Amino acid sequence: MKIQQNISLKPYNTFGIAVNAQRYIDIASLNELKELLSTEKDFFILSGGSNLLLTKDIEKLVVHLNTKGIEVLHSDENDAFIKVQAGENWHVFVLWCIDHNYGGVENLSLIPGNVGTTPIQNIGAYGVEVKDTIHEVEGLKIENNTSKIFTNKDCEFDYRDSIFKNEQKDNYIITSVTFKLTKNHHKLNSSYGAIQSELEKNNIKNTTIKDISDAVITIRQSKLPDPKEIGNSGSFFKNSVISKEQFEKLQEKHLNMPFYEVKGNKPHPDPDSYRDRDVNRKSKILYKVPAGWLVEQCGFKGKRFGDAGVHKNQALVLVNYGNATGKEIWELAQKIQKAVLKKFGIALEAEVNII
Repeated sequence: MKIQQNISLKPYNTFGIAVNAQRYIDIASLNELKELLSTEKDFFILSGGSNLLLTKDIEKLVVHLNTKGIEVLHSDENDAFIKVQAGENWHVFVLWCIDHNYGGVENLSLIPGNVGTTPIQNIGAYGVEVKDTIHEVEGLKIENNTSKIFTNKDCEFDYRDSIFKNEQKDNYIITSVTFKLTKNHHKLNSSYGAIQSELEKNNIKNTTIKDISDAVITIRQSKLPDPKEIGNSGSFFKNSVISKEQFEKLQEKHLNMPFYEVKGNKPHPDPDSYRDRDVNRKSKILYKVPAGWLVEQCGFKGKRFGDAGVHKNQALVLVNYGNATGKEIWELAQKIQKAVLKKFGIALEAEVNII
C-alpha cells in the first residue's frame, strides 16, 4: 500500500478526462482501507469512475477502491445470498450470475461501474432496479473506522436515490453488497418493448435469464457508445417528473411528447419506459418525460462542440470525442439545461456527479 504522486486519472474515469491526482493510492482489501482511515480523513473515493465528470485536478488523496471477491454466503433450493466486494466490476458480476444461474440482475447487464456504487445511485434499467435484489449493504464509517450493516429498508431506496446520497453522504464508504438472487423459478422481466422485440427477432420461446441479458446487451450496444471507444458516462441527465398541470400545458403544444405516469413522489423504476401500467388512480399522478427526448427537441442530438458533444444515437449521452476537458463537457450540459428550460420550462438535473 503506497501513496503515489501526480497520477493521471484519465484511465480511471469513463469520460476519459485528463486530470491529475496530486496523491493517489490503490486499495485492495478492507484491512488496507481501515489502515488508511486510521491516518487519513480527507480523501476522494474513486471506484469505477462511470458516474462522474472531473472538471479539475483532485487536490485530496484519491483512494481507488479496487477490492475483489464474490462469495455465496447461503444458498437453499430457491435463493442464494451472495456477498460482493465493492471493487468488483458490475457487468462482470452480472455475467458471473448468468453463468451460475442466479437470477435478478440480468436486466441490468452492461451498466458501467463497480458494485460498490450501485446502491448509491440505485441503478436501474428495463423494468428493474438494483434495490429489488439488494439484501444488505456494508459500509465503513469514516469518522470512527467502524463497519455498519444497512438493511434494504435502511438504504431508503428511491428512483436513482438512496440514503448514501442524502443523510449518509460522505459518512460511509461502501465496502460490500449482499444480493438475494433466485436459483429456480426466476421472475423474468421481459415486458419492456425492446426486449420483447429482440426475443421475437431471435425466435426465443422459453426465455432464460441469459436470453434477457443477451437482449439487454444488444439493445444497449445499439443505443449507447462504448466508453472504451468514446468517452462518456452513460445517461447524463435524469428523466424529469412534472405535475399534471404542467404536463397538460406542454401536451397542448407538443402532442407527440412521450411520457409515463408515476405515483406521488415515487417515480417508476424504469427510466426507459414511457408509461406505468399499474398506476393507482387514487394517488396523486405525476408525469415523467424522458430527458433524451427533451434534449433532442432542442436540437442537440448529434451536435459537436469541439471535442465535447451529444451522441448521434442517444441525446441523453454526452461524449468526449478525444480531448475535451471536464469543464467543456459541463459547459455543454449547462447550455442544454438552459435550452430545455427555455423551451419546456423543465429544469434538467444531472445524473452524473460533477467534481
